[in-house]
Amino acid sequence: MTTHHAEFLPGLELSRIFYEEAVRPVLDAEHPGLRYAAARVGAGSEVLGYDTARSADHEWGPRLNLFLDREEAARSGAALHRLLADRLPKHVRGWPTHFHHDGPHEPVGLMTPTDGPVNHRVSVDDVGTWLHAQLGIRPCLALAGPSVRDWLAMPQQKLLEVTAGAVHHDGTGELGAARRMLAWYPDQVWRYLLACQWQRISQEEAFVGRCAEVGDELGSAVVAGRLVRDLMRLCLLLGRRYAPYSKWLGSAFAELEVARTLTPSLRGAVAAQGCPEREARLCDAYETVAQLQNESGLADPVEPTRRPYHGRPFMVLHAERFARALAETVTDPELSSLPLTGSADQWADSTDLLARARPLRAVLDNLA
Repeated sequence: MTTHHAEFLPGLELSRIFYEEAVRPVLDAEHPGLRYAAARVGAGSEVLGYDTARSADHEWGPRLNLFLDREEAARSGAALHRLLADRLPKHVRGWPTHFHHDGPHEPVGLMTPTDGPVNHRVSVDDVGTWLHAQLGIRPCLALAGPSVRDWLAMPQQKLLEVTAGAVHHDGTGELGAARRMLAWYPDQVWRYLLACQWQRISQEEAFVGRCAEVGDELGSAVVAGRLVRDLMRLCLLLGRRYAPYSKWLGSAFAELEVARTLTPSLRGAVAAQGCPEREARLCDAYETVAQLQNESGLADPVEPTRRPYHGRPFMVLHAERFARALAETVTDPELSSLPLTGSADQWADSTDLLARARPLRAVLDNLA
């Protein structure tokens, strides 16, 4: 890894400077009148605004996405990439614009000074093709709007990578239109996903007590942690915020208004030394989120208090009651015919699987 003493800048700010001081002058000089968009979107902690100086150790630095119209990208994208390799400055604000790989099997690029052409991180795409690669939407439909099955097959982290970040220039208007279209779920999809998230909670809320009853305190704690994660994701859904993957879930949750009230209960459930405290803390959290659901006005109010789990001595919310109330508001024929399994990242959490659009869509297409 190269050592340097450049002052850390948030990656989105560095991207803006890189565009304005390095990339745009080359484009203005060599391709005056070129219509394009310049942005920092896609993968990377800086796109979500969560990068720190630690992020600079891999694939962080002066980075930019350029988007041309489809014909122009096919005709001149490769030549434009080479032009930037030859003409970009070697540093921006002290940060190298050249990225080096330690070996042929090392996918992570590190910023390194160079005397030759710059192995830069400026991608050149058209919006439709990029959305297809990012989300699995077919290029011909990428700007027309996703179908219901498209929405369900798109992981929230991937949607964040498209809709977060920063657009420095949008000369074609296509990128801005796509980001607005994907900014949040359609109302009916949103209601369906909320119902599915409550259903997930209902499936395991009694297991906290049942595991402990047979002496499995570790299992009880693990289930509690899963429920805490599901409650955090539910709160993000209620707040109309896409949930990032696990590394940044807590950071995103902390930005919600409800987090100040809810965090002590969630922390208590995770840190509890025994089931009675664990169950009580979880029930406190259930009741807070249940009230939040009722206040949303999305469905008829449901009694938001804890209660016994049938005839067993475990206290739960019976979260399926909230799932049913929301499901009753889903009038879209396609959604209402589906089981309450939800979107890709409600039934799968493998990073490798969630990065592959084709198998995700195949599962959704085979649901009854």
